[in-house]
Formats: sequence, C-alpha cells, structure tokens
Amino acid sequence: MATPLAPRFARVVIDVPLPQPLDYRLEASDASAGQLCVVPVGRRSRVGLIVGTAGQTDIDPARLKDVGIVVDQVPPLDRHWLDFTQFASDYYQHPWGEVALPALPPVLRSVPGPRFAQAVARLRKRAVVCASAGAASLHRLTAQQQAAVEALLAAQGFGVHLLFGITGSGKTEVYLRAIEHRLRADERAQVLMLVPEINLTPQLESLLRARFGAAGVVVLHSGLPDGERSAAWLAAHEERARIVVGTRLAVFASMPGLALIVVDEEHDPSYKAGEGVRYSARDLAVKRAQMLGVPVVLGSATPSLETWAAAQGGRYALLQLTQRAVDEDAEPPAIEIVDLRSPAAGAAAGIAAPAATALKAAHEAGAQSLVFLNRRGYAPVVACDACGWLSRCPQCSTFTVFHKTDRTLRCHHCGFTERVPRACPTCGNQGLHGMGHGTQRIEELLQELLPTARVMRIDRDSTRRRHAAEQAFDAVHAGDVDVLVGTQMIAKGHDFQRVALVVVLNPDGQLASHDFRAPERLFSTLVQVAGRAGRGGHASRVLLQTRFPAHPLFAALARHDYAAFADGQLAERRAANMPPFTHQALLTAEARTMDGALGFLREARAEAPSSEDVRVFDPVPMALQKLAGAERAQLLVEADRRGPLQAFLRAWLQGLRAKRSRIRWQIEVDPQEI
Repeated sequence: MATPLAPRFARVVIDVPLPQPLDYRLEASDASAGQLCVVPVGRRSRVGLIVGTAGQTDIDPARLKDVGIVVDQVPPLDRHWLDFTQFASDYYQHPWGEVALPALPPVLRSVPGPRFAQAVARLRKRAVVCASAGAASLHRLTAQQQAAVEALLAAQGFGVHLLFGITGSGKTEVYLRAIEHRLRADERAQVLMLVPEINLTPQLESLLRARFGAAGVVVLHSGLPDGERSAAWLAAHEERARIVVGTRLAVFASMPGLALIVVDEEHDPSYKAGEGVRYSARDLAVKRAQMLGVPVVLGSATPSLETWAAAQGGRYALLQLTQRAVDEDAEPPAIEIVDLRSPAAGAAAGIAAPAATALKAAHEAGAQSLVFLNRRGYAPVVACDACGWLSRCPQCSTFTVFHKTDRTLRCHHCGFTERVPRACPTCGNQGLHGMGHGTQRIEELLQELLPTARVMRIDRDSTRRRHAAEQAFDAVHAGDVDVLVGTQMIAKGHDFQRVALVVVLNPDGQLASHDFRAPERLFSTLVQVAGRAGRGGHASRVLLQTRFPAHPLFAALARHDYAAFADGQLAERRAANMPPFTHQALLTAEARTMDGALGFLREARAEAPSSEDVRVFDPVPMALQKLAGAERAQLLVEADRRGPLQAFLRAWLQGLRAKRSRIRWQIEVDPQEI
C-alpha cells in the first residue's frame, strides 16, 4: 500500500485587515509560495496569495479549511517580491494582504472563472514583447552629463545616486544611457522608471520606445483600462518586457530581472499615496534596490530636503548638472518679480500690466507663452455683495468653486456639486459675483487680451476624457498653441521647445501655510514651471506676480540658488527638530462630531505604550476639519530614530485594532502633510 502524502499547509494573505496570514490545508503537492489561490473566508471565496508552505501548523488541522483553487496559469511571484511587500507591510503598519493584493493587476484580483486560462492567454497576446535593447544613442553629451553617465556605469551593487540637475540640463539623457548600459550588460536585465504623474508617461513612453524598441517597453498606472494594465503587468512579470515606466503603483511591479531603478522628479508629493496604505514610492524604490543589491537613481532639479540631506551627509552619491544641455553657455531664464503692491502693476484683473505687456510682445514675436495658476475653475468662491454670504460646501469646511462652463459650484475635495443660485440664499440679493481667479477666468482674460492668439487651458477639468491630456500636450509641442494656461499639470517634466515666456500668478497662498513643508513645495513648483521656458535654446523670461517681493524664497529663486534655499530650510528644521532630523507617524480619526474624533484620539494617547524614545503629542483638529461630512482630527507621534518609533507603533496599533470602535482611523508613517 502506498504511503499517503503528509498533509501540507499554506499560509495565505488576503486583502482584508487581518494582522497575520491565514493557514489552510493544501492538497496540491506542487503548490509553492508566490502562487495565487482561491480560499474560503467566512461564506465567501476570495483571491489570496500563498506566502509560505509547511508540513505542519500550530492550528488543529481539523479546524482548517482547504485551499479551493491554486492558480497555475501565471508563474509564481518570486521570493524577493514577497519579501519586498512584507517589508512595506511592516514599515507602513498595514496587513500584508492589504499591500500585496492591491499591487496585482485587476484580472488577478478577481476569483478566476472557467475561462480564466483563455483570458490570461489573450493578455499575453496583447503584449507580445521581443525586446531589442541597444539602439544607438544620438545625442551628444555635455561634459557634466558624461561625468554623470560614467559614474552610473561604474556603479556596482546597491547605491543611491542623486542626479541634481537644473531644468533642461538633460537628466533624461543620463537616465537613457544608464538604462542602455544595464540592458546591454545582461540580456535578462529589467529597468523600472518611475514618474510622478500619469500625464508624464506618454512623452517618456515614446522616447523609450524610440530608443529601445517598442516591444521592450510597457506602461503601468491607474488610468489604464484593466485589460491593458493587466497585460503590461504580466509582460513584466514574465520578463517579456524589459522596461516598465509608471507612476507610484509601478514600484510594486513584479520584475524578476530588475537591475536598475530610476525615480524622476523624486521630490514630487505624488509619490506618496494619499489613501489606503500611505506608502512612499520613492522610499520603497530605494529599499527595493537595497534588497536586490542594484543601483537606484533619484533625479530632480529641486530634491526633497530628505534626499538633499542624505546627499550632503554622504549617504547618497551626488551627481550635478548645472548647465543646460542645448547650449552649455546658455543662461537660465531671467526671473523677474512683479510687485502687486505697486499701483503701476494694475493687477485687479488677475494679470498685472507688466505681464500683459510681456504676453503681447511674446505673441507678436511668434513665441509660445505659459501662464501658471494652481487654481482650477473660474473663481475660488462666489459671494453676495449685500450680506457677505459665501459659497460653502455643506460637507466640508471649505468653499465651493465656481465653474463657469456649466454654471456650477463644485467642491474640489469631496466632489459636491450644485447649480449657482440665482439669488443669495441668505438675503435674496441677486448681486452674486465670483471672487478671485481660477484657470477658466484667466483663459477668458487671455482671449480678451490676445484676440488673435490660440489659447489653450490644461487642467483636470479640461482633460477628463481619456487621452485628452495627451492630445492637448501634442498640440502644444506641435506649435498649435500660442498661450498655454494651466495648473501643476503643465509645470512638470514637459519639454516645451517653443516656450519663451512664463507668467506665474498668485503663488503667495503657500507662503502663509501652516505646513512646514509648504516653502519647500512652493520653491519646487516655481522652479519646475520656470524651467519650461527657454528649453529650445532661445532667450526666455519668467515673470512672477507677488505681494511679498522681498521674501527670501523669491530671492533664492531669482538667483537660481536651490542649494542656499535648501540649506537654509534644513537649518530651520534642525533647530525645530523636524524631518529629516526626526521621524514621525500621524494617527488620524474621522467621526460624525469633532468631540468623537478627538475623544478617540485622547483614549488612544492614554493607552499608548510607555517609551522614553517616543513623543506623543496632544490630538488637534486637522486643517481641513470637515471632509465629506466627517469631522477629522490628528495625533502626532515622533522619535529621533526609526527603530523605537516602529516598535512603539507595532505595540500601540495592536491594541487599537483589538478595540471595537465606530470611529474610522488611519495610521500614516512619514506623513507628508500635517
């Protein structure tokens, strides 16, 4: 009689808030860690991920349920990917399943049906990849670019390289040379390139495909249709795609041959997830490179202060590009400050007189202009002349924005929308008017100022349709637009060759922000938008309208002196014991009332484990106290070292999760907004 096989067990994670993997009986003798499966959870069947197998379990086998299906149509995820997602789970204090399962493409997160094998086969056909790396490089390198490339080619094993280059200095070409070297050195090598926003992927995708062959490049971001995203993920997972370009979720792409990671615009806040697991894709990219023993390149004209401090301290290698690639002797755009306090500015209409004159001159000269205003809509608020009523969102502690195109008031936080009232809801007065300026209003003013100019607005409202942003940017690059007006969508990464003038409207709001990171972000935004000018090698100007012309931030900006600005900010943070000189976590709570939110946080503070190394502050309301009908409060925790903070959080959150409460709460490690 044949000896029966010893019972085997699988440890499975699923996308539910359970602190530990679940044990199941495993009938398939060839199942292994990294395979997807279907398991019963309560009365439902769920997709799970096998993270380990064993011949025994601490739980009575009779109480365990069987793994229903083991998915063998897709190769298992490798050990590195499992270890990487487990690290992200531990560091950001979220269950492993809530990190690993959402990182998978949509087709693999649903319970497989009878035609699952055919569906996977169709996905493989949609992304037939026969990579051809090694196309000849056509661009002549500057001396500084050559030095940076040589440093990257000489890199062995893990190392973080900060490519600190002014806008237009050719950072992308340095990336391409480094990618080319890695792909040529190893026929299995794969490269991951991260960008902060979806609208930056088409331009980069075209560049990569032109250089390395269309078949070798796939794109991963949340805006793709499910089938396209799943096909791209599968091509990378099966090593048929050698280059993956994507936004922050691509940091979790399965790439068994990963040999180089590039994070472009590494300073950008978009790399930090704003909901769910609040991970930083930039920080995880560095950790993933460390776990694999491969180099990672962080590129920026305005590095985050955390990255700059690491480079100044010698932990990161600093590679500098201080000259523009088109012409090494070219001067950066001249930044001119327009003082809105001066009567001569005539800024009541939103565009000051000097800016209006410059726009007319640029148009007459046949050059493109870019007008930047980081406010969507027509006017930030509608007001009543008689009683002072203001258009407020009933669900948030903020104003609703007037959108003239459809005569609506919209909340840009929760999405609440209503028609503009014909009369004041408080006093009945019909003298309602929009206060302030948004991109729609500036677009209208520009059309009046330059009646023969082709004016285009690019913001989230004008690019809602799929491919709308891509088509709009194509029109700008083709020269079919004379004046481009928009929000941050137009400020980052775009290589506008014809822009000779940039006008920045109303940057002053962030100067008064309570967030200690606001100056860093404002400086970065202004450098990025100013850098859109003069990229074609011609003379260019940047006009910046402000009521605070003597502010040190604007002085450093006019000198193009990021290093002085960053060093000053770091000195202030060191004195105040703020990041990167301390490490933080933020516990937030949402409730029907502010008393409920604050009460939960006070109880949580009282139950926090004692630690001499960790400081727990009093709970306070959040800046945006009410969002989508919920009152919100926050509690800050910090420590001088990561280790004690992580140990404190593990013990603290275990107790909080054991409590039954109707209060919604969330933990964020390394918060970016406080």
